[in-house]
Formats: sequence, structure tokens, C-alpha cells
Amino acid sequence: MIETQFLGVPDVDAWIFFGLSITAFFTSIVGVVTGTAGGLLLLAVMAFFFEPATLLPLHTIIMLLTSVHMVFMFWRHILKATVLPFLAGSIVGATLGANIFIALSAAILQGIIGIFILILTWLPKITTAGGERKRFAVVGFVVTFLGIFVSATGTLLASFIASAAPTRQNHVATMGALMVCSHVTKIVAFGVLGIALSAYVPLMISMVAGAALGNWVGSKMLDRMQEQIFRTIFKILLTVLGLRLIWIGLRGLGWF
Repeated sequence: MIETQFLGVPDVDAWIFFGLSITAFFTSIVGVVTGTAGGLLLLAVMAFFFEPATLLPLHTIIMLLTSVHMVFMFWRHILKATVLPFLAGSIVGATLGANIFIALSAAILQGIIGIFILILTWLPKITTAGGERKRFAVVGFVVTFLGIFVSATGTLLASFIASAAPTRQNHVATMGALMVCSHVTKIVAFGVLGIALSAYVPLMISMVAGAALGNWVGSKMLDRMQEQIFRTIFKILLTVLGLRLIWIGLRGLGWF
């Protein structure tokens, strides 16, 4: 760790401070344009600078505020019937996850998420099984429970939203709304665990500002993108991210 503290942020100098803010900008563009992956890409970069105990709640708060901005921009397109069931599942998932936060291996969970992503991407009928309310209640539980341990689980959620969203605007708006539900419940869980991040407020403000600008730029690009191009990029990116998570999980278990 470094000793410099830019604006009082522990172990963060000016280069890292502004570098992470710029990263938040570009990953937000990716998240809007592709419908997924922005949060996961940001997490991957942040992991170079923060220990897991700080990284996961810090990333969660940044993604919450970024998702709130996304909801504000696209609120008319939210698939509202999915929100309450997802929130109910998220509350249960966060409660259970907080109770076993230290017990499970992040490597195992990352591998499981990667496998799920590939299955859901290439076997789309699974993401439409059962009634919509029951399906999103279960998804809310799974996404938030796993999110306690690996934070960036939006890629898993994206597969289900893709099967329910008729347009890319519906996809982006609903993704933002449901991730707000997941992030809020996780933040409450982290608070119960006694994790404090007040010293990181300047960094969070700067990164959220960058992410908000990225959301705006991405929304302009989204309006110009053809639906089929969006779906194709989305599917390719999900596959790559799924394989990457499996690789990270196996490496974390010492297989490589």
C-alpha cells in the first residue's frame, strides 16, 4: 500500500484518485451501451488498489449512486412489475449473505456466477421459466446474496432482464432500477457488519460524477445504436465475462 493520502483518502494519491474517476466515466459508457459489464470492469480496476473488505462496500456505494442516476434518466422505460418481487428477494439475500460473509470463498462464487452467466446466455428459455414475479424474486435473492461476496453481479441479472425487456431502453432502465434495490440492501448489510467508509467520501463523489457523465454520453450512443447490434454485443460480452469469471475462480482455487 502507498502512504500518500489525497484529500484524506487512505492509500490513494492524486494519480489513483483521478485515474479511478476517469475509469468510472469509461466503464459507465460501456455499461449503458452494452447493458452490462460496466460495474464488473470498474470492480476489476478498483481491485488493484483496495483490499476486499474495503473494495466490496466502496464499489457497492459507487454503483448504487450510478444506478440512481441511470433510473433518473430512463425511468419511463422501467419494467415496473419486476421491481417489488426483486426487492423482496434482495432483502432475503442480503440478510443471509451478511450472516455468512466470511465463511464462503470468493473464488468459488466467482466460478459459479461465470457458469450461470454462460448457461443463461446460451439457454435463454431458462431466463423466462415460471411467472415473471416469482422469477425476479428468486433472481433478486441470488444476485444480492452473491453480491455480498463479489459485488459486481449485474452481469448475472442482465441475462434475465434481456429476456423480459422488449427494447434496449427497457433493458437499461430496468437494470438500473433493480440494481438500486440490490445495492441498497447490500449497503444496509455492510452497515450491520460495521464497515465504515467515511474517509473515502471525496473519492466516491469524484467517481460518481465521472460515472454520471459516462451515463449521459452512453445514453446518446444508445439512442443511435440498432437493436440487433445491441443484442449481439450484449451476448458476446456476457460470454467473455462469464469465461473470465470461471478462469478467475479456478485460479483463485489454485488450479492454474
